[in-house]
Amino acid sequence: MGVTLERADTRLAVAPVFTIAGAMGVLLLVLSGRYGFFGDELYFLAAGRHLAWGYADQPPLLPLLARLLDTGSPVVLRLPATLAMAAGVVFAALIARELGGGRKAQILTAGAFAVCTQMLGTGHYLATSTIDPFLWTVILWLIVRWIRTRDDNLLLWLGVVTGLALNTKFLIGTFWTLAVVALLALGPRDLLKRPKLWAGAGIAAVMIAPTLIWQAANGWPQLEMGEAISAEVGSLWGGRLVFLPSALLLAGLPVGAVLLLYGLWRLLRSARWREYRFLGWTTVGLVLLFFAVNGRAYYVAGMLPLSWAVAAVELESGRASRWWRWIATWPVYVLSFLVMLPGALPIWPQSWLADPDLPRPVFSSAEIGWPEFTDSVAATYRTLPPGTAIVTRFYWYSAALDYYGRDRLPEPSSGSRGYWTLTSPPDTADTVLYVGEPQEALRQHFTEVRALGRTGGAQDEPMWLATGRKGPWSEVWPAFRNLGL
Repeated sequence: MGVTLERADTRLAVAPVFTIAGAMGVLLLVLSGRYGFFGDELYFLAAGRHLAWGYADQPPLLPLLARLLDTGSPVVLRLPATLAMAAGVVFAALIARELGGGRKAQILTAGAFAVCTQMLGTGHYLATSTIDPFLWTVILWLIVRWIRTRDDNLLLWLGVVTGLALNTKFLIGTFWTLAVVALLALGPRDLLKRPKLWAGAGIAAVMIAPTLIWQAANGWPQLEMGEAISAEVGSLWGGRLVFLPSALLLAGLPVGAVLLLYGLWRLLRSARWREYRFLGWTTVGLVLLFFAVNGRAYYVAGMLPLSWAVAAVELESGRASRWWRWIATWPVYVLSFLVMLPGALPIWPQSWLADPDLPRPVFSSAEIGWPEFTDSVAATYRTLPPGTAIVTRFYWYSAALDYYGRDRLPEPSSGSRGYWTLTSPPDTADTVLYVGEPQEALRQHFTEVRALGRTGGAQDEPMWLATGRKGPWSEVWPAFRNLGL
């Protein structure tokens, strides 16, 4: 990856691209069992034991995958994420190839994917934020390939992949809405006249129909979930103030961020990319939309490979000025990897996580302490009257108790996130062991709430005994519903 650029061709640089993909996959595989299950992964496992066509906070694909891969091993559960990220490297390189990029451009694009903070960081987990950007990458490749080849059979595959994305996260619907507007304004408008595009849309509609029916039958909780996330981002994560810096940080520093900015700029301005320009404006539209609604910065991660590929092709062709060419060197890529590594992947000893002054990966604290948390709750539960129900303030807590306490605790309930639809306390339970900071509903619907101590450990939470329920659970339980954090 030096400054001297080779002539572009249309062959896939198989050896280097697959080497990069393999290295990323091996790294994720080796580190995937380093700590333990992430809180959201425990929730997917719980949701997978209550399979449905939809959930209040997500479509059904990840709970289904969790159900199929529920072997007790984080390594096994994370295999789809590992494979998706390795495959994402290849598809990113294929986008560069479709844009006319040769060996150099493909390596630059594949490398950008592999050192991207978002891709590697969430690639460590089974998460919607891992699978969704990968599916967007495949969709972008299919669109770019169609523009080059006009092979309408690709449009049917667009429908299939879009259907999978919709069953992972609903964000791809936003992409298509903005992309259609951009197509009408900028072209190529003949894409919208292709019967197989609409046949593909029909395939996607059939694939998402069961989830939409579930959402309609349950009052469209996903809309409330969107509002809850917007409020959280605004109050907890700095909202609009940090959206753009966070997006650049997640793209990867410096490689991903620089290639993103340069590639998007060229996509919007250069006549060379006229047929692809609608995708550039779609990217801009997504950024502006998610910025306006206090969305999370990683929502635009699926658009990154396109800008990377455009930048890489420009660099390979020698059109980039010296102000940009420095990015296409292997020392800069190594630097990006080293900058990303400490905060994205679990390379540190688990014992370090107890010390807040030592470096740690983001969200690593949500991967440790769950068995000990469950042991503490179970010890307290044994001292309580038979038939006591367990309710928790946060969905991770119920998911952990469900997973690690299945043989010694009743099935826990929580009003948090989508867990509210999974279970509710039995009608016979007049007393409740409540874990977490108490909700107002707990004090309103029980005559007495007294402290029982704390769980201790990495997941240190208070425990409470609530007695004297004031009404039937059918009336009390809705008051515990909370889609926010």
